[in-house]
Amino acid sequence: MRIGIHTSTAGALENAAIKAAELGANTFQIFSSSPRMWRARQPDPVQISRLKAHREKHDLKPLVIHDSYLINLAAPPSVVRESSIDAFRGEIERALLIGADYLVAHPGNYKGLTVEQGILNVAEAMALAWRAVDPALASGAKLSILLENTAGAGAQLGGALEELATIRQIVSPYIDLPIGYCIDTCHCYVSGFDIAEESGLKTLIEQAGETLGWENVPVIHTNDAKMKLASHCDRHANIGEGYIGLEGFRRILNHPVLRDKAFILETPVDKPGDDLRNVRALQQLVAQKRPGRLRTKTC
Repeated sequence: MRIGIHTSTAGALENAAIKAAELGANTFQIFSSSPRMWRARQPDPVQISRLKAHREKHDLKPLVIHDSYLINLAAPPSVVRESSIDAFRGEIERALLIGADYLVAHPGNYKGLTVEQGILNVAEAMALAWRAVDPALASGAKLSILLENTAGAGAQLGGALEELATIRQIVSPYIDLPIGYCIDTCHCYVSGFDIAEESGLKTLIEQAGETLGWENVPVIHTNDAKMKLASHCDRHANIGEGYIGLEGFRRILNHPVLRDKAFILETPVDKPGDDLRNVRALQQLVAQKRPGRLRTKTC
């Protein structure tokens, strides 16, 4: 199984791979630039080469890139929309240069619009961003874009799985890259899927299978939920310290439909060693053959 974590590229791109290996991960996620700045530098070729070498050495695959928090592909015509389209183009180009397998994107916020217009805006923005990608990079590209489900707060797209499926259906003919999905466990819980319980996980498996197709979901963001069921509040907790709990994650990690996915943590580091503890927690839960006497801490 592939179990990993989001790691920092601070100092050098390859540092993210080195840290992932130190934590015992065999997959990882990064930002390709600062997630809170519009301006982004192209990655250094030497650092790209070193990153690839460390990935090969430590069998780190897949490599996932998460797009910038500033990007809002659902925005109406505005400076923010134009900046978002250009930034998403940059995300695609950097992902191709770095050799990432997946680029995860949040659909965005449609405030002041209808849901339908927001969905159309996302599809159009993705298509325009792809059209502007350097042709030399686009040719023979091996990258998939993954739309991530969200907490569904306010005018946030992606809280309903059907919204993700519709975006994919509309945009796929206009982008020469596969479009799939990334499922976030915390977002599932706070949007209304009670995956802390066996029945709730079954519901998610069935609904996501019918709506998205699990063959289109290669990555699962594996985060406990700090906030209550259906709260639509996106706050991640360390594994076993939130409402999903250890037993909930044991069922998720060992579910036969999900075992071939890349499970990537985006959990907080509230104190030194939390990152290592979270990676080991997932590994230990995978190793269990049947339900054990796990203590589940809730908020």
